[in-house]
Amino acid sequence: MTIPQEQFDDLLSRTALAALFYYPEVAVNDDGPNLGNDIAYCLEPVAGIGDEDTERLRVVVGRVIANPTAHRSELLALVIELAPPPAE
Repeated sequence: MTIPQEQFDDLLSRTALAALFYYPEVAVNDDGPNLGNDIAYCLEPVAGIGDEDTERLRVVVGRVIANPTAHRSELLALVIELAPPPAE
């Protein structure tokens, strides 16, 4: 299944928003706000991709939320790899 570029753009926007509001004190397993919930929220637009690609994105999105400066290029490279080429 091919995911449209707009959905990958939505993933990037959601990841940026999650990174903006991220605090290191946010727990991973609490019932309240947590990194796992943030990652799931970010991945919603690309829910139709395969399990292997979802896991790759899950790892990178988590890294970007926690440290955008260090990992944003990794996420952009993965999105470029997975997204279809732009329509001309």
